Amino acid sequence: MDKLRISILGDGGWGTTLAILLAKKGYAVTLWGAFEDYTKLMAKSRINTKFLPGLIILKKIQITADIKSAIKDKDIIVLAVPSQYTRKVLKKIKNCFSKKSIFVSVTKGIEMGSLKRISEIIYAELGSVKLAVLSGPTIAQEVAKGIPTTAVAASINKDVRKKIQTVFNTDKFRVYTNADLIGVELGGSLKNVIAIACGVSDGLGFGTNTKAAILTRGLAEISRLGIAMGAKLKTFSGISGLGDLVTTCISQQSRNRMVGELLGNGKTLKEISSHMQMIAEGVPTAKSAYALSLKYKIEMPITQEVYNLLYKNKSPQKAVKDLMARKSKEE
Repeated sequence: MDKLRISILGDGGWGTTLAILLAKKGYAVTLWGAFEDYTKLMAKSRINTKFLPGLIILKKIQITADIKSAIKDKDIIVLAVPSQYTRKVLKKIKNCFSKKSIFVSVTKGIEMGSLKRISEIIYAELGSVKLAVLSGPTIAQEVAKGIPTTAVAASINKDVRKKIQTVFNTDKFRVYTNADLIGVELGGSLKNVIAIACGVSDGLGFGTNTKAAILTRGLAEISRLGIAMGAKLKTFSGISGLGDLVTTCISQQSRNRMVGELLGNGKTLKEISSHMQMIAEGVPTAKSAYALSLKYKIEMPITQEVYNLLYKNKSPQKAVKDLMARKSKEE
């Protein structure tokens, strides 16, 4: 095996998990974090206490806050920073990376304002680089513990997606390939909004009937918007669509579901955000998804109500009532 040099930009739970997974495969891995004091603490303790507590970071993983040294001469650069900070990070690395580098986005979100997917931001900032997206039902703690997991490597370039499949695949982390970059990115991003709705249902004390309704009608919304934006319908019934949606909506470790549950319990977004270490991507994505639904003239009632809950101070009870009182229609 050639010893690929890989850099992970973003020391959150998922970035750290992937660093461990790749280092165990024998690759030379660098993990970059934005805050120097914290990266020094991690480098010394070999534990990411904030975002991945209880799991040891292998000593051979280099941890740094120097982004330029982190990406120098790397074969693969993995972007694992929150969606709303992606562009800022990319601006820091312009003209600093090797032209042979393959970029892999593992961030699930849509930029507010521009409404761009992460791959679109990467192309806009860095030009026509080699690019793939890795997405799927991948709760970081479960992957880090070696629990069997599947994911999808998507790229418009067949050689790139096959390469990323080979690099990330293990006996516990099975990677499939997909050419539908738009569908894979949208599935991974929009499911976070539906997960917030499922959390609201939990917070209000509703049952499995309600959650099933939100899941299925939520998937219909995601698919409608996805097709309007150029994705393939089949993608949304796959691992990065339905698979990721189900996991995020039912997992007790899902930050997005938890945000919804707290909303259902009567907490405000400001109160919830003040107690969260990690960003719940569904919060900014709800604003972007609602804007996309208006742009493409796609009916997305669940997404609209999540947006109203988060940004218009609508009560969960009123949101449920309005959803159930909508005009009767065919499925």
